Amino acid sequence: MEKVWKIKPEGDEHHVDHLARSLNIDHILANLLVQRGIRTYAEAKSFFRPELTDLHDPFLMKDMDKAVKRIKKALDRNEKILIYGDYDVDGTTSVALVYAFLKDRYQHLDYYIPDRYSQGYGISFQGIEYAISNNIGLIISLDCGIKAVEKIAYAKRKGVDFIVCDHHTPGDTIPDAVAVLDPKRLDCDYPFKHLSGCGVGFKLIQAYAQEYNIPFYELERHLDLVCVSIASDIVPITGENRVLAHFGLQQLNGNPSDGLKATIQVSNLEGKEITISDIVFKIGPRINAAGRMESGRKSVDLLISGSKEIAAEVIIEVNNFNDARKDLDRGITQEALEMIERDEAGKNKKSTVLYRADWHKGVIGIVASRLIETYYRPTVIMTESNGFATGSARTVEGYDLYQAVEACSDLLENFGGHTYAAGLTMKIENVPEFTRRFEEHVARTISAEQMIPQIEVDSVIKLSDITPKFYRILKQFAPFGPDNMSPVFVTQNVIDWGTGKMVGKNEEHLKLDLMQGDNSNLVIPAIAFNQSEHYEIIHQRIPFHVCYTLIENEFRGKVNLQLMVRDIKMEY
Repeated sequence: MEKVWKIKPEGDEHHVDHLARSLNIDHILANLLVQRGIRTYAEAKSFFRPELTDLHDPFLMKDMDKAVKRIKKALDRNEKILIYGDYDVDGTTSVALVYAFLKDRYQHLDYYIPDRYSQGYGISFQGIEYAISNNIGLIISLDCGIKAVEKIAYAKRKGVDFIVCDHHTPGDTIPDAVAVLDPKRLDCDYPFKHLSGCGVGFKLIQAYAQEYNIPFYELERHLDLVCVSIASDIVPITGENRVLAHFGLQQLNGNPSDGLKATIQVSNLEGKEITISDIVFKIGPRINAAGRMESGRKSVDLLISGSKEIAAEVIIEVNNFNDARKDLDRGITQEALEMIERDEAGKNKKSTVLYRADWHKGVIGIVASRLIETYYRPTVIMTESNGFATGSARTVEGYDLYQAVEACSDLLENFGGHTYAAGLTMKIENVPEFTRRFEEHVARTISAEQMIPQIEVDSVIKLSDITPKFYRILKQFAPFGPDNMSPVFVTQNVIDWGTGKMVGKNEEHLKLDLMQGDNSNLVIPAIAFNQSEHYEIIHQRIPFHVCYTLIENEFRGKVNLQLMVRDIKMEY
């Protein structure tokens, strides 16, 4: 698939020069900092050397004092407390975090994860009835609840109090709960607005510990859970999230909880330095799989397991869910691609809308994302659930998916989401008309540029710029993630040293050794996945341009710097 390389503009020259001099770094690295909004020595110090003292006072969050008092009241009165969270990674890590913290000092606790299929996302009436029937006086909801106005009002009438901990954008009405903790509340002055759901949960236990003189080190051991949520929920890794992720990675690499240690082992990450990318692609999907395939409660069981033996048992089940999930999403993706291929008119549309009654609801969001890798356009994948067509929608960079779905809202029973992802439900008989109307709206509103994938490039550099000092400092830009992605570089007019070859089961990848100009003393290895179509030209030693990130590759105990090639062009 053809890609456009979008070179970011250079940062302000004055700020770049200032940082280069004050930090004793080259202008390329200084420019990367300025592109990330860092302009002063103090900001750079905070970026490169996060401190736990950089965390904000949790009582700056609106209603935090009410939440802490209500929890203390519950403990003093021996009330039953229910920790309630969503079935995804953010929800289950949130529940595990607050449950584990309170369990160390209180016994009358339970936790609840709604069933994805019978209850759906967020607070459910079934969950409230569970609380009522089990004589629970307080529910602490995590990663959900900010829009559950009617359900929380119902709980209040039944004598059940709520503390809501959420990070999603509120609706017009704030639920009538004892406390509603959400930094995105318009009336909340909390300085950092982009916490994960688990991050809000962490601020709650931080406030409780602060109020009742519990040492901070008792919280630090839970930062591995917070880090997993930050990485998996794709929130910006800036500000307070950068601090939490930095120290969470230290905990994850040094002394993870039994449940996460077992997950690390089955993910073949033991003995390696775990990164945000490892969480996103290996740890997070395993924790997510239980909620996709059966019940997110199993993930909480894993994350709060009190011994290595229990964790070892539970991770087998969780890992089996993940294997089944992978088989399902591979199979459904292939079926979906074949459906598009059989529809000649469909291949040339501006959108993809597919429905099959027997597809598994738990993986259709993944399938929608996978299809965009082949057909780069807004995509809706639907299946049958409880007599309705239920779907997940994903989109391309810069195109507002939510507006496209909303334009067809008269055909829908309900829908929700944001710019880049949405969920929707409709009567099955409405699927053909929705398909037509959605395509009509997308075709009218999407631009030609939005249908070509873009790679944002931080800087154009020479291979000779990649010195040991350069890479040593570049590594300190981590942890990488949204708003602080691993820098992408372009180097022009490189050639292969002569050792390049096609590798992989079907020779679909390229393994290269790159040099620039006549400087044969500087040769840097590179790997280009799924780009073997360029081999013949590269083999002729014709110069080309390469777009890449820098990584370390470990092979037989030896670590080498390597280019991870994102794209190859003969000209651009």
